[in-house]
Amino acid sequence: MSISWYLNRLRAMSAAEVRWRLSQKRWERTERQAFAEKNKQITDKVFYLGKEDLTFHTEKLPLDILCRVFGERQGNLRLLGGYSYEKYRKDWHAGFQTENSWPLEFSYDLKYKQRDEIGDARTNWELNRHFQFALLARAYLEERDGAALRELAALFFDWNEHNPFLTGISWTSVMEVAIRDINWMTTLGFLCRAIDDTDEETVSADATCLDELCQRLQMGIINMTSYIAIHYSRYSSANNHVIVEAAAIGMAGLLTDHTEWMETAVYILNYEIPRQNYPDGVNKEMSLHYQSFFMEAVGLLSLTMKQCGRQIPSEWRRVLKKMSRYLSDCQGQYGETVVFGDDDEGKILDLAGGEWNHYQYVLKLMSELLPEISEYHSTDSVCYREGGVTLLKSRDGRALIGIDHGALGFGSIAAHGHADALSFQMYLEGKPVFADPGTYIYHIDLEKRNAFRRTQNHNTVTIDGKDQSQMLGAFLWGKRAETKLLQHNLPSGNSCDGIKDIGKYKESSDSKEILYVEAEHDGYAPVIHRRRFEFDGEGCLRIIDSLTGMGKETEVQIAFLLGEGCEAEPKADNTFEILVRSGKKIALEMKDNLKAEIRDNYISDRYGIRIKTKQIIFSGKTDKDMGAVTVIRWEDAK
Repeated sequence: MSISWYLNRLRAMSAAEVRWRLSQKRWERTERQAFAEKNKQITDKVFYLGKEDLTFHTEKLPLDILCRVFGERQGNLRLLGGYSYEKYRKDWHAGFQTENSWPLEFSYDLKYKQRDEIGDARTNWELNRHFQFALLARAYLEERDGAALRELAALFFDWNEHNPFLTGISWTSVMEVAIRDINWMTTLGFLCRAIDDTDEETVSADATCLDELCQRLQMGIINMTSYIAIHYSRYSSANNHVIVEAAAIGMAGLLTDHTEWMETAVYILNYEIPRQNYPDGVNKEMSLHYQSFFMEAVGLLSLTMKQCGRQIPSEWRRVLKKMSRYLSDCQGQYGETVVFGDDDEGKILDLAGGEWNHYQYVLKLMSELLPEISEYHSTDSVCYREGGVTLLKSRDGRALIGIDHGALGFGSIAAHGHADALSFQMYLEGKPVFADPGTYIYHIDLEKRNAFRRTQNHNTVTIDGKDQSQMLGAFLWGKRAETKLLQHNLPSGNSCDGIKDIGKYKESSDSKEILYVEAEHDGYAPVIHRRRFEFDGEGCLRIIDSLTGMGKETEVQIAFLLGEGCEAEPKADNTFEILVRSGKKIALEMKDNLKAEIRDNYISDRYGIRIKTKQIIFSGKTDKDMGAVTVIRWEDAK
């Protein structure tokens, strides 16, 4: 990292955070003396005083509920970026994007960001989260598959041998330790149940292996949880990471009856759950993926509390209920989902393997916790005022449109936001027509990381090729655009006590009233970009852009990034016909004298994978305030 990055990161910290980080450095010195270059396995013994006699009660895990939510097992773990699990199953230090491997350095010394010569740390972490451990343990419990148990044992002991405590890439992130911790707890739960279900009169050839696995899993869980409880994220780093860390601490506390851990988890979540979410249920990360990731973490801990007969705090339930409604509203009738901001496909558990939908899984998880959620299936348009997202849905359910008029992201660093104010996405019959570019990659190829966050690659207006907000690092922002919702005539998501204004809603959706939302941002100050969306509820969307405050010649670009498989063909001046993969045709017309062209670009709907697509660009120069109207119509529209 450059000196400027460190200075900018320091500016994002409060005095209290600086003091806390200094205290963490003192812990690091102690841990260096105890563990550096000593090759101590996490399962050798309990390293932390006072934790040696903890006893596990794995019947407190909600395994039956989790298996029901995930459904049947589908296959092996799917790795990010399309890499082969069979090839990398024991390659714990693989760089993935290169043939090189991560070095066995003490974790506090190992620099894992922007190591293009090795690879993307996030891709490696997926393998080291150990979803495959829980998958194999489930297979052994359900089918008494001896091969699954032997594979689990082989992977488990190999990992411990080659990943000493606090050495290597798998120990560089506290949240990664927390996810692994939860997967070890789940693995232990399946194995303990397998032991309990075994007929005592039957001599099992697996008994010795099971006993040793369970003993070592318990020691590893105690050590990992103790480590997390010391180092959990705080201050500007306390975003979704601390939620996952708290879930791990709390689940381990419940399983071991360790009050201190449980109290720590509840203390963290009582503060963070309302702090990290808007009153209407939109997560302040401004990333739907991190919203579902957050919900999964709190849901897993809450279901474990429920299994133990403990009361779940009413504030958690209230916020999760609103978050669930928003997550549901972001989905269309064909399984499509509107996703703004970063999406690294992160998850905490995978008891299915293969391909599955994280958003639908989280809603199923929530319905086990909040049964009323299973009855909420909105097909109506709605505006989330505080969260800054509007969802427009056609009355026939064919079209889903998402509009971003919210803040950049959460906290002083806004780590997972994109410079996409007033951008939109559109799906027709589940197929992306106007797409969000996605995320692509995190920790390597900074140029491409930035490209997928840049304003000019989103469906909005760019001035002089600049971004609305200032990128200072891969997860760090400086000056940012402030967005203001001006007016709308849609019902507000989770309004008042969390129930939509049904009367107003039905009046709008049953009539021919034009639905509209209008907002502006100051990311190009003194120039103000104002945008109004008008939707007839059937097959016509109008977008009215205005730029005010012009004082010098300025280059204006209005972009429309096409979804995978879409083709665009010019038909007349500033008019295009877009052919969607489904065979449907869409007409796009710009009613202005801007010059039109089609360019090549990329989207990334899966982490680590780029797909070529097309982008329609309308551009021109002006020194005066200006306006432009875009009309989008699709087949069968009246």
